[in-house]
Amino acid sequence: MLLSINPHNPQQRLVDQVVKRLKNGQVICYPTDTGYGIGCDLKNQKAIKRIIKLKNRSRQKPFSFMCSDLKHISQYAHVSNSAYRLLKKNLPGPYTFVLPGTKLVPKMMATKQKTVGIRVPGHPICQLLLATLGNPIINTSVQLQDEENLLSEPFEIEEYLKNRVDLIIDGGPVYPDPSSVIDLTGDYPEILREGKGDITPFR
Repeated sequence: MLLSINPHNPQQRLVDQVVKRLKNGQVICYPTDTGYGIGCDLKNQKAIKRIIKLKNRSRQKPFSFMCSDLKHISQYAHVSNSAYRLLKKNLPGPYTFVLPGTKLVPKMMATKQKTVGIRVPGHPICQLLLATLGNPIINTSVQLQDEENLLSEPFEIEEYLKNRVDLIIDGGPVYPDPSSVIDLTGDYPEILREGKGDITPFR
């Protein structure tokens, strides 16, 4: 099912419909600033397990998740003073930050080192979804296999995913361009992947 939402000025009543589905444990596809993603409510373990199966992903390789802002991040990750300054300057934006997780993070969402990957996306639909839901949303790419073609159009994604997800938000075309991944668990930032986000501030 496709649900069209204005990507620049999302309609609250439509976002409320999506949030109701998320709270009921449904899996959705939605636009972000780095392409379309598949996700669910972080607090719904059944939905997370469904995405793990869908992506054929090892539980030893957790998904990243999205938070609404810095205050939200601080509930799910330990943020040092230096990390806080970097986050404040560069979020929202096309970055995934690796941080030490707190006890609020479900065990299946943390690495063996108890770290988590967290995003604060710059896309208006994501921002309103997160603010309305109040919980983080799982973030993983639409592609079910790494070597498959990148998809940017909602109608292509609907044809590709078929009934594997419960809802696809149509926010217009978004060309996939992966986030830059920055590890902030040590004394200095470590660039793990250069992507859409400018890595200059972390060198």
